[in-house]
Amino acid sequence: MGYNCVVLVKQVPDTKRITGQAMNDDGTVNRAALPAIFNPEDLNALELALKIKDEFGGVVTVVTMGLPNATGVLREGLYRGADQAVLVTDRRCAASDTLATSYILSCAVKKLNPDIVLCGRQAIDGDTAQVGPQLAEKLELPQITYVEDLVSLEETSIKVKRNLGNGWQEVKSPLPAVLTVLDTANEPRVGRAKQMMKCKAAKCRMEIEAIAKEDDCIDVDATCEALDEKGLLIKQWDLDFLEADLQWCGRDGSPTKVHRIQSVVLAAMDTKDVEATQAGVDSMIHELIQDHTIG
Repeated sequence: MGYNCVVLVKQVPDTKRITGQAMNDDGTVNRAALPAIFNPEDLNALELALKIKDEFGGVVTVVTMGLPNATGVLREGLYRGADQAVLVTDRRCAASDTLATSYILSCAVKKLNPDIVLCGRQAIDGDTAQVGPQLAEKLELPQITYVEDLVSLEETSIKVKRNLGNGWQEVKSPLPAVLTVLDTANEPRVGRAKQMMKCKAAKCRMEIEAIAKEDDCIDVDATCEALDEKGLLIKQWDLDFLEADLQWCGRDGSPTKVHRIQSVVLAAMDTKDVEATQAGVDSMIHELIQDHTIG
């Protein structure tokens, strides 16, 4: 039978290399100040989709919203085994918070008519874990969050194990459904050399147009058509194609506002040497309990 899986992925700043220039004055992330990477838990979501494809057949589509350079994560998705990729890009998407982002992505997902929608639990640049649940609400689909393993998959239902923090729960849902996946769910596969060689030429139209500006010999339409015939054209959708209501997009559709940014510097006050013995550790714990630091 096979399942149509759509995986929502995001290109994020590498927060392990954060600097003082990481935020703009208006409270938005200065993405140019940090190297961009594939959001880690989105890789786990992609791996689960690929596992479903391997076991049951079907198609895996990776979708991202961002600037044309976000095609980097889409190509990486293709390297790892995805069948097709979609870039949602439009200047009117700029400054979208989670509410606007989930609305725009819901419009894109509807175009793909999936059986299963997967995304990482949260992105490391926002850490809100809101987009997946908001997406499910806008699509009016059941959702299962904190997914850690696939238990079973039938024609009209899916059963997964979700991590509750202090235990696990098996949840069965009708299809189609939205899943948010944890980093403990699996070990993402690496890109295959043969697939990388095949898909490194995959591009969206805007990338081809940028190359054509430097090389007059390139025919944009002919190049797009040739890539499409090879299955290497990254689909490029804007808000008009998605038939999105602009009042729910971008800054206008984003009720979240950053009023102030404050740098917090933690400085050590009093210090105390602790003897590296069991008695020394016991004494330290006793003091911490007495002053209610712990316990």
